[in-house]
Amino acid sequence: MSLTSIGQIIVIYGGLFLLVAGVIGNGMNILVFGTIQSYRTTPCTFYFLITSIANLIYLLIILSIRIISTILTIDLARISIVWCKSRIFLIGVCSFTSLAGSCLAMIDQFFMTSQNANLRRCSCNNTKWPHRIIFIVLMLSCIQGIPSFIYFDISSITNACVVNNSAYSLYVAIYPLILTSTIPVSIMILFACLTYRNIRLTRGLTRQYADRQLTRMTLIQVIFIVVSIIPYGIDTAYNLFTSQMIKDTDRIAKESFALTVFLMSSYIYYVVR
Repeated sequence: MSLTSIGQIIVIYGGLFLLVAGVIGNGMNILVFGTIQSYRTTPCTFYFLITSIANLIYLLIILSIRIISTILTIDLARISIVWCKSRIFLIGVCSFTSLAGSCLAMIDQFFMTSQNANLRRCSCNNTKWPHRIIFIVLMLSCIQGIPSFIYFDISSITNACVVNNSAYSLYVAIYPLILTSTIPVSIMILFACLTYRNIRLTRGLTRQYADRQLTRMTLIQVIFIVVSIIPYGIDTAYNLFTSQMIKDTDRIAKESFALTVFLMSSYIYYVVR
């Protein structure tokens, strides 16, 4: 069995498992965080709610179409100009919003567990500022995705969905490495360590069950982010640095298989909450 066939099996069966698990998990989060009054007034759970919504959209559209394309052996981006242009926009908006929400939730946990009263006031039971922050995040995510409608097109030569602008092609290449790997992972690891330090110093938090549960959820999320996203970021960096090298067929097949595996592992972040 070739690496290509193994990669297709991973996408179909692994993708279906992640899709079902992600829809159930994110759906339950949306139901709980969106209906329980005490959760709706907490900044951290509001960030979790927005993150779960972005994750659900990402899985239902991006992952499901990838699975369908693999099953039918048809690349929709090669035959639909609309999907060619909107795919990158949706990936950018959903991933940017989801990762930003996770970062904000981790920062909020640091504020909430701090011994400094001024810092704790930054995490109060008032979602006015979180609403404004998320609105700004959504605007930024949409703005950074707009060029995809301008510069992506189906090539008349290769019949592939490609970028027709050299400057934007560089941005598309480094986007997964910087904005979806290095920066959010660094922020979350930093504030996860600071939050853990606060917990060790604040005994009173152990008596606050809801806060302890939120903190635990956030810290576990950081672990899954590191496991699922960092390998994809490293592989993206490798492909970027070796893009000008001459590669034989065997190496191309191995790199394509590795990209498939790491890309599918990145979906774990959008499933596990």
